[in-house]
Amino acid sequence: MKGILLRAVNSNNPIQMIYQSNEGTISQRIIKVLAVADDQIKTYCYTRKQFRTFKLDNILSVAPVRKKVGA
Repeated sequence: MKGILLRAVNSNNPIQMIYQSNEGTISQRIIKVLAVADDQIKTYCYTRKQFRTFKLDNILSVAPVRKKVGA
């Protein structure tokens, strides 16, 4: 997963992330990864429209954003 996050930093492309908060709430977000550290990532979250930091341990999955056909 860290490889996808590092590629997202270099390519400047948004990715889709499924994240579980410390309270157990699961959310799906579209993010732009700005930096990857040992235990967290710094991002711009398009879902919340603000800069956010996420713990790597709480990320359930990441994937490229799929473009809609005809878009």
